[in-house]
Amino acid sequence: MRNSILVFIFTTLIINIALGFLWPPAWWFLLLTTTLTIFVLRDITQSRHSILKNFPLVGRVRWTVEGLRPYVQQYLLESETEGRPIHRMFRGIVYKRAKDSLDSMPFGTQMDTYADGYEWIAHSLSAMGVKEMDEDPRIWIGGSACEQPYLASVLNISAMSFGSLSSNAITALNRGAAKGKFYHNTGEGGLTPYHLDNGGDIVWQIGTGYFGCRNKDGSFNELEFEEKARHPRVKMIEIKLSQGAKPGHGGILPADKNSEEIARIRGVEPHTQVDSPPRRTAFGTPLELMDFIQKLRTLSNGKPIGFKLALGRKSEFIAICKAMKKTGIKPDFITVDGGEGGTGAAPLEYTNSVGFPLREALAFVDDVLIGFDLRHEIRLIASGKVFTAFHLVQNLSLGADICNSARGMMLALGCVQSLSCNTNRCPTGVATQDPRLAKGLDLADKSVRVFQYHKKTVHALMDMLSSTGHQSITDLNRTHIFRRVNQQSVKRYDEIFPLVKRGSLLTENEKQLPEAFKLHVIEASAQSFMPASLLADIDHETKSVC
Repeated sequence: MRNSILVFIFTTLIINIALGFLWPPAWWFLLLTTTLTIFVLRDITQSRHSILKNFPLVGRVRWTVEGLRPYVQQYLLESETEGRPIHRMFRGIVYKRAKDSLDSMPFGTQMDTYADGYEWIAHSLSAMGVKEMDEDPRIWIGGSACEQPYLASVLNISAMSFGSLSSNAITALNRGAAKGKFYHNTGEGGLTPYHLDNGGDIVWQIGTGYFGCRNKDGSFNELEFEEKARHPRVKMIEIKLSQGAKPGHGGILPADKNSEEIARIRGVEPHTQVDSPPRRTAFGTPLELMDFIQKLRTLSNGKPIGFKLALGRKSEFIAICKAMKKTGIKPDFITVDGGEGGTGAAPLEYTNSVGFPLREALAFVDDVLIGFDLRHEIRLIASGKVFTAFHLVQNLSLGADICNSARGMMLALGCVQSLSCNTNRCPTGVATQDPRLAKGLDLADKSVRVFQYHKKTVHALMDMLSSTGHQSITDLNRTHIFRRVNQQSVKRYDEIFPLVKRGSLLTENEKQLPEAFKLHVIEASAQSFMPASLLADIDHETKSVC
């Protein structure tokens, strides 16, 4: 094959040279043949790719087709419900609402309503008109120790850092949040002028790298935190314990995204890959976490303090609740991030196979807080693949008070799911630090789209709620959602996720603990995140070595 290609090209080359003297336009064919010859010679002399070496020039077709495959599949082949990680149907509804276009659907559902896992909400014959309801539902966040409680919208912008997103994207998101009066989570990349100068309410997320409030050695800087946390635009502080896209793995900012500006804001070296540590230095146990929460509450002058986590070992969250009871210190909110959460860069194994999915995690966290009689002072925020009003309903029914959306807001900005967030070549200017690409994101247009997407989704939520006969989002519970478990069985959420009795996990009698929680409660200790059984094993091994 290789020899045949070489013979063909060199023969054509000689013929073109001869023709060039007889017929001048033949020199264009000579140029083409010379170019192909260079590629062939390069292919057969390289040693990295065996296909190119054995099939010069022709082998390049494979890489070309492979590069086009995602685009051909997305635009020509996939159905409305097959796209990954986000269905075309969900992308379409976000685009329509963001553009204030007609968002009704013709001719019936495209979902398979008889497929295992299909879910729906039960309507009521006592349905009411949406005009009779509060079309902008809000929830107060702030427990008894909070001096500056915050009134939050039911839908908000989830954590996305400047660095992962462009300055234009952050600015447009924040202006949309200001227009719709909902909050904008900074992500762990720190506070920036793009967050503070555009009028939107801010939830400042503090990650393991303490970006924006760190010393040179990467430790927490109290004075810098205090100065920024008291800014009037900062409404709440969120301690990031872990995130759904890569729980137990620190954040990653590629070197080509780490510009001089970003490095200055974060307090790191520019043009280097920035890896957030997987663990924190400010605390190491559940009890120390409570002390850190109290410290941030004092430094911020009494603003709501909470933490975000993707559920891993169940005993670890129970250990945190035991620390709350022991110290009397409680967070004002907890953000539960599902294992299906997205990010600009994460290892495949973490994206696919680490962490609890949102629904199971949310139900567990709600149950444990009720079991420890803590739920009444702590708000739950759900984060993970929230695009439509039904996604809001699912999470609210399982115990969430409000929801955050990251990828939904990115789609509202114009993201086309090109899956190039980690390459710095995002074609829409959303997830890039390339000034030329970021410039294509029009601030005036995109900020309005973010506002409209939020407004119309919240309206759809209240419209759906009106069909259940309830007036408030706080009326939703696990009895309202049904799931087809298999072809013979349909169950309500309260059958799939049975409720626990208030205070039932406080008993010291192990036999009285609910069976589903017994092992995890026994393993949990306020002195350590690690389960007691593993601590005992480590202690035993240490003594054996000694």
